Amino acid sequence: MILLTVRRCICGSADCPRRTFAEPFSRLAVPHARFTTRLNHALERVELALAGRAGARPASQLGFGSGRMTFLRRVMALPDPQFGTPRVLGVDDFTIRRGQTYSTVSTSVEDHRVVAVIPTREAGPPAAWLTRHPGWRSSAGTGGAYAEGARRGAPDTLQVADRFHLGQGLGRAVETCGAAHRDCLRNPSPGSMQPEATGGASGRPQDDPAPIGRRAERKRAAHALVHELLAQGHSRRAIARHLGWALNTVLRYANAARWQDTIRENRPRPSRLDPYKPHLERRFAEGCTSVTHLHSELVADNAPVIYQMVRSHVATLRGAPADAPPRPPTVRRVTGWISRHPTALTEEDRAGLKDVLARCTALDTAAGHVRDFGEMLTDRLGSTLPTWIDAVDASQLLGLTGFALHLLRDLDVVTPGLTVDWGSGSIEGAVNRIKKIKRLLYGRAGFELLRKMILVQ
Repeated sequence: MILLTVRRCICGSADCPRRTFAEPFSRLAVPHARFTTRLNHALERVELALAGRAGARPASQLGFGSGRMTFLRRVMALPDPQFGTPRVLGVDDFTIRRGQTYSTVSTSVEDHRVVAVIPTREAGPPAAWLTRHPGWRSSAGTGGAYAEGARRGAPDTLQVADRFHLGQGLGRAVETCGAAHRDCLRNPSPGSMQPEATGGASGRPQDDPAPIGRRAERKRAAHALVHELLAQGHSRRAIARHLGWALNTVLRYANAARWQDTIRENRPRPSRLDPYKPHLERRFAEGCTSVTHLHSELVADNAPVIYQMVRSHVATLRGAPADAPPRPPTVRRVTGWISRHPTALTEEDRAGLKDVLARCTALDTAAGHVRDFGEMLTDRLGSTLPTWIDAVDASQLLGLTGFALHLLRDLDVVTPGLTVDWGSGSIEGAVNRIKKIKRLLYGRAGFELLRKMILVQ
């Protein structure tokens, strides 16, 4: 509330009956402008943090009588931030609607600012945007359509592959290799060192009974269909387009000699008790069989487990024969042993990995390749990548060979990724912030509002 008091007339006489508000208004003009600026600044913070109805609710409680559409109009009226020409541009996609609509976000890798949001992830719009904004020297995290768009719009730009996704792809390749040699994990006999002689790519013995059921019949029919089309001379990509399947699905059937090899075994679901099972098995072998006592030990160590988890696992230990050999490690666990840095492994993990590698020469060779690739990632030895690819190709290990051939096709992008210090940390952070903004807007925002919220935040 503003209280106005008049002291004298405009003529200078204090007793004049004619009074004016000129002097009080001039005094209050500056404070009123400052108050309006602070009010607009506060509303702008609420708009950018929440927008729409989510921003209108707290604003009304604070005494700002603004509706949701007012907030949206104010957000859309904000000017786009101005930026210079970054030296390094990060490019990645994010989902507008999962599996259906994708958009592209570009960031300045050096100062982590979002510089552009494009409503598609095709090669054309990014290429046109790069042409309108010349001056980029490097682009990190590119691939596929983005690589093509960078070649069109900025042919002199150095493209840098993302090291995080390179490591992720290596982990999947190691898991595929481990699944192909899972007999080495189950059977410690020397004859299990060459599982390909008795099984296929999936490690399934040839004399296993054929699976039955509707799922098995679908697998058999799909395998026969893919191999029939291959025999007619069609490419794998053409088969995927003709059948409407994913390319990886067609590759899985095409690479399998028998249809039984396409059936993957069900993996046990992960549990919060998994990290503590070795401790329970060791205490059970020492003679401590009380579920209550074992559960209290884990609770004392702040383990996030409940009594029923411990009771179920102890019941399986009681049902096993006393002289039963220890359970073999799972493929996922062995993959973690091979993929992680040796300093990140416990003494028990090192002993388990040493035992596995001593029993299986193929996994021992794969572990050597993984260590070499890890040195390239850590020490930026991109110049040695062709030698590594040749060594992996010569070993003919399932999973790793395919990964090496993928790197060979993108050698001009992967080599800088293993050489320069730029990465995709900033672009991954931008995608995470976009996910937060999408949750705040509850899926009700169109692309223009979403773009504005991404740019101005």
